[in-house]
Amino acid sequence: MRVKPADGRAMRWPGTLRLLKYSGEDVPETAFWLRAKAKGDVVEAKDAVSEAGASSAGDEPVPGRALVAGAKE
Repeated sequence: MRVKPADGRAMRWPGTLRLLKYSGEDVPETAFWLRAKAKGDVVEAKDAVSEAGASSAGDEPVPGRALVAGAKE
């Protein structure tokens, strides 16, 4: 499934703690990601094909944004 962090949130990959790209990434349908989706930490992202023309500006975290899901700035 393809997900991206919900607006105003950041999400980390379990194990590596790497931030999930704001433009969205394919993730396995594990309990971790399904739970994050149910809690509203991540939302469904469009397929990569439909985002092909999109800018890559949203791929990396923006300095000053929250680094923890659900944290307020």
